[in-house]
Amino acid sequence: MKLIVNGEDHDLAVANLAELLAALDFEGDWLATAVNGELVHRTDRSAHALNDRDRIEILSPMKGG
Repeated sequence: MKLIVNGEDHDLAVANLAELLAALDFEGDWLATAVNGELVHRTDRSAHALNDRDRIEILSPMKGG
């Protein structure tokens, strides 16, 4: 399935948002995710099915000072 993740095209065989995060090696409870502009809570990622050409944003905190 073709997905757009953080603005980049990916061709992945994943069924839901949790599988996508694992496939792209994103780990941790601190990630924020959105699909097509709608926030998806951590507890809902396994149940959130993905569709061809969905736009996924994965945000992680950055250290800075």
